[in-house]
Amino acid sequence: MIGKDVHIGVSLLVGNMEKMVRFYRDVLGFQTQWNGGPFADFETAGGELSLFMYSREEFVKAIAEEYVPPKGINQTFEIALWLQSFADVDSEYERLSSLGVKFPTGEPITYPFGIRNFYVADPEGNLLEIGSTKDK
Repeated sequence: MIGKDVHIGVSLLVGNMEKMVRFYRDVLGFQTQWNGGPFADFETAGGELSLFMYSREEFVKAIAEEYVPPKGINQTFEIALWLQSFADVDSEYERLSSLGVKFPTGEPITYPFGIRNFYVADPEGNLLEIGSTKDK
């Protein structure tokens, strides 16, 4: 395998498919053809199967493990959603604020290393970094 030739997909193992699909589709704006089953995939610029969800309860059956629902903010990973510009970051923050979305770290921040971002926690506590590396 050659890393630069590999397409990366992120799968969220979720407890409540309906609630999570609604958040990613209706709040964040990802398109999906989800039909109510235990699997959903979302259209992204990264291509097919770059972001998808699978029922945690179904997944643990496949690996013969016990289902243990997570609690609080997931501190093991984040998903970074990169926008075109700092202005887009600020606009998205305002749009999500108007929808009542909670921000664990507050308003957007510009860091000395050139990223402007803020964080959102989805309904199951997964962190989403919404940011950009482009000031203009």
